[in-house]
Amino acid sequence: MNDPSTEKISNDYQLLCSSGGDGIVERDVIAVAGPDSARYLQGQLSQDVVAMAGDSVWSFLLGPNGKVDAWLRVHRLDAESYLLEVEEGWGEIVVTRLKRFLLRTKVTISEPQRAQLVQRRWSSETIRLGAEVIGDELVVMPVGPDAAGVDLLVLDAAATEVGDLTGVLVSSESLERYRIAHGIPQMGSELTADTIPGEAGEWVIDASVSFTKGCYTGQELVARIDSRGNNVPHPIRLLVLDVDAAVGDEVLVDGATVGSLTSVTPALGAGLPALALARVGRAVVPGGSVAVQSGSVVAPASVVEPGSVC
Repeated sequence: MNDPSTEKISNDYQLLCSSGGDGIVERDVIAVAGPDSARYLQGQLSQDVVAMAGDSVWSFLLGPNGKVDAWLRVHRLDAESYLLEVEEGWGEIVVTRLKRFLLRTKVTISEPQRAQLVQRRWSSETIRLGAEVIGDELVVMPVGPDAAGVDLLVLDAAATEVGDLTGVLVSSESLERYRIAHGIPQMGSELTADTIPGEAGEWVIDASVSFTKGCYTGQELVARIDSRGNNVPHPIRLLVLDVDAAVGDEVLVDGATVGSLTSVTPALGAGLPALALARVGRAVVPGGSVAVQSGSVVAPASVVEPGSVC
């Protein structure tokens, strides 16, 4: 949808928070297959892919220093075949990183392919059973505090018309607001080469890290931060703003800079204020107040729990 009006975005967003709506995003998928695929991924990913509780899990792919190379979803197709799903444009980074330690191992890692993900969202207070499955797609649960719905990953667009899977199609702007409102981090915004996993939030760690599996690349820093109660130096927080702002605007406490905005979404009228995710100092906690400097304007902002504003 090209340049939808504020009213359209507002209506779409309220659908996502009530009866439901569908958004479509592009994803990169990488196939990992071979007799050693499970063992190799087990040593590279933060999740226990050998003993997965379901067919899909979220996981971190970390560097040796414990910082984030990628946050991705792992789909197990069978004992020797996996798909790694990551945000559009990050597939090449995942492939390069995985091949870095691929020595004398019976594993084939494909080049990234583009797939479409139908993100179906509705109110967490709404009871809906199942999802409409038509063709060649993987059906998985969404991630995020108080997020409700289902994800449909379309692997073969030629066999499945994505439009046949969608109900009420919402704008990308409303889907982005939903992501920010639920504190869901994004590669390149909240998650960068300078981010450690714990900064994304305790719920992200719970969804993406196994503390009972064997060793994996980057494990030491994750385990050390967990042993300290996940008291990270720069947590990602959700802010409710009094004015519209921009990525990179500074977050202030008592006039001192404590961080900056990493993702923003503008106000949409009464009851739908501007929201932002920010990487800030550890002293900034939900329930507190900060200020945001946007240009020459300094305005107050509230720090809230993810999922509390939708």
